Amino acid sequence: MAAIRVGVQLHPQHTSYRSFADAVRQVEALGVDSIWNWDHFFPLYGPADGAHFEAWTLLTAMATLTSRAEIGCLVTCNSYRNPHLLADMARTVDHISGGRLILGIGAGWFQRDYDEYGYEFGTAPDRLRALGRALPQIKQRLERLNPPPLRQPLPILIGGGGEKVTLKLTAQHADMWNGFGPPERYRHKNQVLDNWCREFGRDPATIERTVSVGAGDLDNLDAFVDAGATHIILGLGEPWNFGAVERLVQYRETRGSHV
Repeated sequence: MAAIRVGVQLHPQHTSYRSFADAVRQVEALGVDSIWNWDHFFPLYGPADGAHFEAWTLLTAMATLTSRAEIGCLVTCNSYRNPHLLADMARTVDHISGGRLILGIGAGWFQRDYDEYGYEFGTAPDRLRALGRALPQIKQRLERLNPPPLRQPLPILIGGGGEKVTLKLTAQHADMWNGFGPPERYRHKNQVLDNWCREFGRDPATIERTVSVGAGDLDNLDAFVDAGATHIILGLGEPWNFGAVERLVQYRETRGSHV
């Protein structure tokens, strides 16, 4: 059995900065490999106008709150920032973190964010085409920045399961992919991504496979690993369930002892 990594996505909603910061410190202390937030402007569940914090400003804080775990946004909405600016932001947070940033990105989907912040929502194909245009620009800007990112190359994660475009872009541009369950669907998406890699002459093993899970999935992690996941990311909102994080870390240790 292959070794796996584990992470936590802390939802930056219905919380205070102090509580969020404490949670970041706590999950790193518990031993996770990665810590993530998300890129939205309003809560995705619970009271629609509840407390919420912006992703990249928060990532800067997460870089200073941690010393070991990788950090990232799961995932940045491509529509909200100029791709050259985003590359510069990522390079800067990479330096602040000492080379621990993962640049997570996707096409975007939450219409309220677009409407209230003045972005054009358009259609899903419009947003995917924009992501396809942005990825080469991000990579080119990363190569031109002075100083360059500490980590070379700075890893790019693409989130989403669209088989015709998103997974194709992943095979072309990404170092990591993030998908969702159930395990049978995740397995299928992994196979589609493998096929795209082969079409572009790329070794599928060069893309790390991450999966987002909830606390209710912790009894079924073997199924996700068997479906191809090598990096399991547990989503948590306040009140923070650190017991679930401990279970996830223990799963990694127990499975690793059988590798």
